[in-house]
Parts: sequence; C-alpha cells; structure tokens
Amino acid sequence: MNLHEYQGKELLNSFGVRIQRGIVADNHKKAVEAAKQLAEETGTGWWVVKAQIHAGGRGKGGGVKLAKSLAEVESISENIIGMMLVTPQTSEKGKKVHQVLIAEDVYYPGDSEPEEYYMSVLLNRATGKNMIMYSTEGGMDIETVAEETPHLIFTEEIDPLLGIQAFQARKIAFNLGLSGNALKEMTKFVTSLYTAFVKSDASLFEINPVLKTSDDKILAVDSKVTLDDNALFRHKDLAALRDLREENEIEVEANAAGLNYVDLDGNVGCMVNGAGLAMSTMDLIKQSGGEPANFLDVGGTADAKRVETAFRIILKDDNVKAILVNIFGGIVRCDRVAQGVIDAYKNMGDAIKVPIIVRLQGTNAIEAKQLIDDSGLAVISATEFQEAADKVQQVLA
Repeated sequence: MNLHEYQGKELLNSFGVRIQRGIVADNHKKAVEAAKQLAEETGTGWWVVKAQIHAGGRGKGGGVKLAKSLAEVESISENIIGMMLVTPQTSEKGKKVHQVLIAEDVYYPGDSEPEEYYMSVLLNRATGKNMIMYSTEGGMDIETVAEETPHLIFTEEIDPLLGIQAFQARKIAFNLGLSGNALKEMTKFVTSLYTAFVKSDASLFEINPVLKTSDDKILAVDSKVTLDDNALFRHKDLAALRDLREENEIEVEANAAGLNYVDLDGNVGCMVNGAGLAMSTMDLIKQSGGEPANFLDVGGTADAKRVETAFRIILKDDNVKAILVNIFGGIVRCDRVAQGVIDAYKNMGDAIKVPIIVRLQGTNAIEAKQLIDDSGLAVISATEFQEAADKVQQVLA
C-alpha cells in the first residue's frame, strides 16, 4: 500500500525523523490558510506547493512549484488541484490531483550551502537482509545515477535480528562527506529512519532528497512510503490511510469481492485458482502468442456467483480479446466450476463478447467437460495444457 508524501512524512516524524513541515489542503482557500499557519509556526516566507499523487517525477509534470507570496500560493494551488498530472511514472492520461501539500521553504541562506542526498530502505531479497541505499546525488532520478555514475551509490546491509548499529549509521554519514554537527544529525536521522521502516512493516522507504540545510540540520524533503499489505492487520491506523482514488479501479473492485487481481497490459484474460497455476497460465498465454491481461486467482470456492464476478471484472478491460479459465479441481470439484461458468455465462447474456476457453482438470474433470460441451454456449473446452494453448492461439489468429 502506497502513502501520499504528507502521510509518509507524518509517519516518519512519529518515529523522530526530522521532516520538512507542511499542511495538506484540498482547495486553494485552504491552501492559503495553511500557508499562513506555516508562516506563524516556522517563520517561512516562501512555500512549496506539491501535488499529492502516488507517482514520482511530479516536478517534471508541473506538480511542484515555489510560491513567494500568499497570492502565488492561491493561484498555484488553484491550477494544480483538479489537474490531470502526467509524470514519467503515470500513464499518458495522468492522475487527477485531489489535494496539495503546502510545505515550508527549507532552502534558506546560512553559513553553508544546502546539500541534497538520496536515501532508501528496502529488503535485499538476495541476502535476506534489510538494506540502506544512499548517494550524494540527491534530487536526481536514482536510475540515472546508477546508470551514469554507479560508484556514487552506496549500500549498507543490516541484519534484521541485530538492527542498525551505531557504527553503520556513522559510516553512512562519513560516506556522504559529513562532519561535525551534520554528521551527528545524519546519524540520528538514519537510525530513526530504519526504526520507522521496521516498526511500520514497510517494504520501501525512499527519501529523495534528504537535505542538509545551511545550518546543518538533516531532514526529509520528500517521502515515498510503501507498506506491506500482508502486515496491515497489525497497523489499523496505517490501513486507514489508504486512498482508493489513487489505485486501479478494477483492482479495488476485485479486492472488495475477495478476488486476488492484478491488472496487466495484455489481451487474454486469465481466471484460475491458485497463484502458482496463475503464473503457469500466464506463461502459457505468452507461449501461445498472446499477452496476459491480468492475474486473477478466484481461490478455492469458484461457484457461479464468484465466477460471474470474475468475468465481469476481466471484461472491464477493453483490451481483452479472449478469456482462458484454467482450474485445477482439488478442493473444488470441476463439475461445480463448470456449472458456475455456464450459469455465469447465461446470467451475463450479451455482456460476454469474447471467446472463452475453459480447461478443467482434477476431481470430476470428465463430467465438467461434458457439461461444457453439452451447454450449447460458445464456450471452448480443453483438457490438456497444450490443447488450451493451441485454442488460445486459434481465437487470437
């Protein structure tokens, strides 16, 4: 589950991570009030207006702007709220901006120049350890840094049983070229950041940039936080932060129906039971010359209602040209699944306008195939994996 920047910053701050302070607003009038409040609390005279969407590269699309007066706060906020913001991480259509974050100006003059760093915390799956990735090249796309100057990216692996050690936090600060009070501040920042990552059951924290201010404070100017969905039952307060407006509408509907669904870019819809079979089915579609349009696991109770719901969700994707139903009858009997497919097909009537290939194997598979063949419906039955692949290829030809 992704969080908005302002939500991520609030989470970080609750664990002692210093942040660029800000107030979220959903209209330009509230944005002005937020700017006034920040001026009173922090003394800031300039403000940064940031679009709040689940995508990076907002500045490149015009979603992050500096306001040097309250009038500019109002006009910029009015222009950003409601816009379809297109960034390198959105579709061509972009994402609608529902709210902005009015943030304090932290690039103020002082004894030294502000400096930007990159920092993220994530799991290194190859080693089974958590990892802090960091670089002196903050404020840039980390992919570009990795490609052009890989020697400027550092990593520090942390044993999850031991947690981050003081020497590791100091090592990170040294590698970033810090000394004096800035080094102490960075050590504290890194330690608190890692604690927040572990205690919130996150799968990714990305701060770009981490800023060293002109008076040697270290703070998070931005935040990208992704939480582990499987651990949200332990964090009811964080689960409540989910913004469904930012998520794929079809995936939200499928989740509400209890279906495991991931939207993809292909032309063949998949309906299976079991994650492993789903992956195999996607490979099968690929080998047959098609592209999987989704990952959909109906689970072990593929009754008529559930199958119908799955059909309706798959058909919301206009790119789907065929549907492959691939069910292994272990817990669920194949003939019941076949009857579910037939009932769903009849209930949906003209809503189904693409070919459906059904492969049922396992308990009562023979009876299931007979039901499909005798139904009189435009449903193509298959028995073997290769047979199903060939029939997918035929309908796509």
